[in-house]
Parts: sequence; C-alpha cells; structure tokens
Amino acid sequence: MLQAAPDAQATRISATGFGTAGVTEQQGVDLAKIEALRASAAVVWIDIVGLADIEIIRQLGEQFGLHRLALEDVVHVNQRAKVEEFDDHLFLVLRMVDPTKVHETEQFAMFLGENFVLTFQERAGDCFGMVRSRLRDAKGQMQKRGADYLAYALLDSVVDAYFPMLEEMDARLETIEIEILDQKATTNAVPELHGARRCLLELRRAVWPLREAMSSLVRSENRHFSSDVHPYLRDVSDHVVQLLDLLENYREMTASLLDLHLSTVNHRLNEVMKLLTVISTIFIPLTFLVGVYGMNFDWMPELRVWWGYPTAMAVMMVIAFGMLRLFRTRGWV
Repeated sequence: MLQAAPDAQATRISATGFGTAGVTEQQGVDLAKIEALRASAAVVWIDIVGLADIEIIRQLGEQFGLHRLALEDVVHVNQRAKVEEFDDHLFLVLRMVDPTKVHETEQFAMFLGENFVLTFQERAGDCFGMVRSRLRDAKGQMQKRGADYLAYALLDSVVDAYFPMLEEMDARLETIEIEILDQKATTNAVPELHGARRCLLELRRAVWPLREAMSSLVRSENRHFSSDVHPYLRDVSDHVVQLLDLLENYREMTASLLDLHLSTVNHRLNEVMKLLTVISTIFIPLTFLVGVYGMNFDWMPELRVWWGYPTAMAVMMVIAFGMLRLFRTRGWV
C-alpha cells in the first residue's frame, strides 16, 4: 500500500532530457511535460524530491511501468540497500549522505529503464552537482551516453560523497589523539569519541548492504547495463569496499583512543594518589612525635629545658627530609 510518512516533505519534480542534440532542463514539471520530454529526448532523468504526494508517485509509476512493490519501497524510507531486477527496468535502493545535515543519511531510490532514470529523494539537497555539470557540458561524453551510464554516475556520486565525511572524521580523531598524548584532552573527549563511534556505526549500517548490492550488479551480467558500463560499476564496487575498510579502521581507532584516554586519566589519578601517599607517609612519624609531646604530663623529658622545642623541630625535619631522600633514591617520587 502506498502511504506517505507523516514527516514527508512536499513533492517537487525536475526533469532533464539529453542526447546528441543537447540538454533540456525543466523544474516543477507535470506528467504531460514529462511525456513530451520523453518523446523529444534520447534519455530523460526525472528527479523527485519529497515523498508526500502519493498520487503523483502512483501516476509516475503507471507512466513508466514501474512495479507497485518497488513504489512501496520508495515511500517506506527505511529500506535496506538492495537491487531488484524487473522485466523492463531495474530498481535500486541505497542510503545517501545528506550534505545539509552532519553525519545523516537519507534513502535514495532509483529506477533504470531503457531510456529513462527516475530518482526519489526524501528531502532537498543531494550530491549530484557534478553529474548535472557534466550533463550541461556540451564537450563532455555524458550527453552521448545512455541511461545506464547516467545511473552509474549517480551511484558513483552517492558512494564518493561518503569520503569527505570520513576525511572529516579522520581529522577530528587525529586532533583528539594529539590532545590525549599531550595530556590536553578535556572532559568532552569521552562524549566526542562515543559520538564518533555511534556515527561510524550508522555509516557502516548504511554502507554494508550497499556492498552486497554492488557485488550483485558486478557479478551478474545485468542486461540493463551495457558491457562498456560494467567496468565503471566495478570501480564503484571497489570504492564501496574501500569505504568499509576505512569505517572499520576508524572504528578501531575510536575504541583505541577511548582506551588510551581512560588509561591516561587513570595514570594521572595514580600519580596524584602516589604523591598524596608519600606526603601522608612522611607525616606519620611527625604526627607520632607531635602526639607524644602533646600529652599533658609534668615530668616529661626536655619539657622544661630551653633546647627542647628546637630539638624536637630539628628531629622532625631530619626525619621528613630523610624519608623524602629515601623515596627519591628508590624512584618513588
């Protein structure tokens, strides 16, 4: 059943038609304009942003002959990355990085047909600026390519958009590592490391199923992709594997930095406790002497002689400095 999510954004449609004659771009188009563009252009790219208008999505499905179950996966936005092949079109679902929100992803769905590509995004903001620039370039090769090459370019953009986020994560982890080693890490280090670890876990959940989907495209001789596009798909698959390797490395680095920070804090605490223990140990015999001479008896030795007080102070100083020298000799302080 097609049913929009409560927080779905308003639906906006943009259409791009291209071929050897050039590129035509239209914003806010309706179904009639899409049909006219399909008749005049060799390949059309219909980009739907926002999934609130179920009726428009249903009509698009009827116009392009899309499978109803695939359309249900489009509007139910928590799908696992996958590839499904139908008679006359291919359906792909994956997670796309949202450039407007830090470390968040959204569902991206794509239909690939003989001369069309349909893309569905949850909200505005995507990573396809380079693809649009290449389409507008009259000297480029994309205008002369088919719909399968456009689908590859979109997949490649989605995958490559993860790398800047991981580079930012790497820089932040390196900064935290330097702060920990220089003993300048603040109390925010632990929350930051836990936040980084949670972010990496979410990214791994998004990328790991994508590896399986891309592997299925590479392994199978998919008839929706021409033979000259298959090498490009293998390149995208290699990028996905590289992403997973980086994610695993950063997850291990985050765990190691957390252990290093806790070890550093424990080391500082042990140093403080050692210092306090040394001070307490030095004052134990001094406290004993002060306690003995603080008793209220009339006939105590040296109680009424003039050199009694200086002698007691001198003895306590000798004991204190002697114990301190002993601790230094043994390397305890």
